[in-house]
Amino acid sequence: MASYVVMEPPQAGAEDAVLVRDGFAFLAFVVPFLWFLWHRMWLEALAALAAALLLGALGTLEGWSVASTVMSLCVSLFLGLEARGLRIAMLRRRGWRQWGVVEADSRSDAETRYMAELFSGEALAVTPPRPNLPNAPAKGFGRDSGPALGLFSYPGAR
Repeated sequence: MASYVVMEPPQAGAEDAVLVRDGFAFLAFVVPFLWFLWHRMWLEALAALAAALLLGALGTLEGWSVASTVMSLCVSLFLGLEARGLRIAMLRRRGWRQWGVVEADSRSDAETRYMAELFSGEALAVTPPRPNLPNAPAKGFGRDSGPALGLFSYPGAR
């Protein structure tokens, strides 16, 4: 399953939310300048073009062709790995807020889960809250002692 970061616009409703898939962006790896332009990321497109031109010029110098090729591959790999994170950062700069993360097999499933969560959240907001009852004491050694072997304990999960 893939993770999708849900970004909501500053003034519009939930129907204008953007889902950004987390993971490697192959087109940003192959043609980063065009990928950034497609997503209207002007500063990032300019930086990718400048880096490509600089590395291309470096490759024309004697003895720098291999280093230029390796550096160009490293820059492309970095952009392929970080392009979606840069898109989320661009949306935040423009005033968008992160609603949360949705896990789904496809984009349409992620949109469905997001909308279902929105409507269930509205239904929960209408129902009156339950009174706070004291929790039963934890039984056993080390129940709520914190992370163990890299796993975190979640409140209320006993």
